[in-house]
Amino acid sequence: MTTKLILTHDVSNLGTTGEVIEVKDGYARNYLVPRGLATPWTKGAQKQIDQMAEARRKRSIASLEQAQTGRAWLQENVVTVTATAGANGRLFGAVTTADLAEAVKAAGGPAIDRRKIEVVPPIKSTGRHSASVRLHEDVVAPLEVNVVAAR
Repeated sequence: MTTKLILTHDVSNLGTTGEVIEVKDGYARNYLVPRGLATPWTKGAQKQIDQMAEARRKRSIASLEQAQTGRAWLQENVVTVTATAGANGRLFGAVTTADLAEAVKAAGGPAIDRRKIEVVPPIKSTGRHSASVRLHEDVVAPLEVNVVAAR
């Protein structure tokens, strides 16, 4: 059996906010709906879908050219993040996507939505790390991060 849902957040390998999807009942009941990633589809939900699509359009980088300019900046630059670390270089906590978005903005780069940054595995030590940023539907940029310990 399948269930029709409306995604309320972007879900990797499934879809973007506002899309109507069909998934197996268990996946919907046990994962997507309890975590607030999706809501059940109804005939009256079209208005909600339109509102989410409009909000996404306002948030996203408008054109492909802007996204390619942002990708060029991200490829040329290494972003430095300062975090509290122990003596062996292990961080107290992890570097969040919000920290990365803030660091890119502070370094003079493009404004990036933290929800578009993917960090796998989480950054939990000092040194060089990499992440990826989805600037546009067709543009994914690499993000090089240098984590230094706060003095």
